[in-house]
Amino acid sequence: MPEVPTLEAQGISRLFDVSRPWLQRVLSHEPRLLLRAVDDASFAITRGSTLSLVGESGCGKSTIARMAVGLMPPSDGEIRFEGNPLSTARAQPALRRRMNMIFQDPYASLNPRWRVRDIVAEPIRAFSILSGGQAIAGRVGELLVQVGLAAADGEKYPHEFSGGQRQRVSIARALASEPDFLVCDEPTSALDVSVQAQILNLMRDLQQRLGLTYLFISHNLAVVRHVSDRLGVMYLGRIVEQGPAETIFHTPRHPYTRLLLDAIPDLEMVGRSRTPVGGEVPSPIDPPPGCTFHPRCPLANARCRAEQPAYTEVGEVQVACHAVAEGRETA
Repeated sequence: MPEVPTLEAQGISRLFDVSRPWLQRVLSHEPRLLLRAVDDASFAITRGSTLSLVGESGCGKSTIARMAVGLMPPSDGEIRFEGNPLSTARAQPALRRRMNMIFQDPYASLNPRWRVRDIVAEPIRAFSILSGGQAIAGRVGELLVQVGLAAADGEKYPHEFSGGQRQRVSIARALASEPDFLVCDEPTSALDVSVQAQILNLMRDLQQRLGLTYLFISHNLAVVRHVSDRLGVMYLGRIVEQGPAETIFHTPRHPYTRLLLDAIPDLEMVGRSRTPVGGEVPSPIDPPPGCTFHPRCPLANARCRAEQPAYTEVGEVQVACHAVAEGRETA
């Protein structure tokens, strides 16, 4: 019997109403404007593994992150946590405490008026994991040491820490509810490059020791290569390529994935030809017909401009691209 994924998304979409107020629309005879932030996305994350979603800003990565932990429901489709609909998980505290989130900005996600001991202890109290001030204080100290801080740091306020240390506090808070699944929404993008590697190494170590499952959100392919088991590349709300991370890094199929990889600095100085990502991301309110990437794609033809591509299986990789389906991607 196949293993039930820790998290599974089946055809999820998310629409936002960005229309002007009703009376203004009536007077101006304007229709409603709907922004499709996520469009028919499907993926599964097995226990103890990491799925990374990458793409340019505004492609829907953070929207999926928020849907994955129940902060917002999908407009269509369904998300399941260990086989249970996420709506059930939200209703049952025993399931809800097993998922948590590490936010992007450690400066904004910590309450500046609380001491670190209270920030980390909040999930423990909210889910009634421990009772008694001494037991909670002891657990908070353990969590701080686990993320590379000192137990005494619990007496400090967030402003007394550097950015990397604040993100360690955020990780300790996320671990306080004893979760099995963590959504990491660009946890290193607000940090100095020298600190990013430390946080990534900490997260990998915690995953191995605690058996955690990660959904990792990033726009930086160089970062996710070191933490990912599987990779999903997003463009304008759709996952255009998905499969084992190393397979995609070694043999990218979708033209957008290739252009993203070409944007990574060439530290080995191999001198290979590189093509920068040209053009701009279209408006998600009025996306282009057909394949939404066709205005920027060097392989686009008339079919790409008229027909949205279905997924093509190439080994273990799924690609939504007419050029791949027709064997034109090597052109």
